[in-house]
Amino acid sequence: MANNTIIDDKRMILFSALIDELRANIYTNRNALNMILKKNPNMVYQKLNEVAAFTGSRYKLNLQLHFPNSKKISDIDSYGTENIGIVIDKFRKVFPIPREDIKRKASELMGNNIQVQDAYMYEGKEGVKVVLENGNGRIEILPGSIHLWCKVEDEKIQSYGDWLMQNIYL
Repeated sequence: MANNTIIDDKRMILFSALIDELRANIYTNRNALNMILKKNPNMVYQKLNEVAAFTGSRYKLNLQLHFPNSKKISDIDSYGTENIGIVIDKFRKVFPIPREDIKRKASELMGNNIQVQDAYMYEGKEGVKVVLENGNGRIEILPGSIHLWCKVEDEKIQSYGDWLMQNIYL
């Protein structure tokens, strides 16, 4: 793990480092995952989330992989590159910074071809949804979690993820 990934108890977490470590752990287990996939695709989903949980536990968060398109389970190369949920504090209802700052930073880092809007605004909760250009997915930002329903390998998305981790989730 890189020296700047986690610092003291303040958990200076970089999104990009978390994703890199997840991908490295998946790559290390690639042969085993491939064997399990051939025998039982449902079991590989469970094993992948064990790898994700292990990676997340090193950062004191819950890391989850999702497969909204069940056919993607067969695409080993996509594991850890899309449809990722990161839960830091499932009980937090409000952002520690103004929601407008989160929305403004999304446009600043990812360009003007995205749609940024308030989301999940009920029962005293707040959230932000970023819809990526050309229908390439979305990012759902909640006070205690982030859900990336898109490819996370894009430099702009990683930069925004790093900013979110440093400014919201610490």
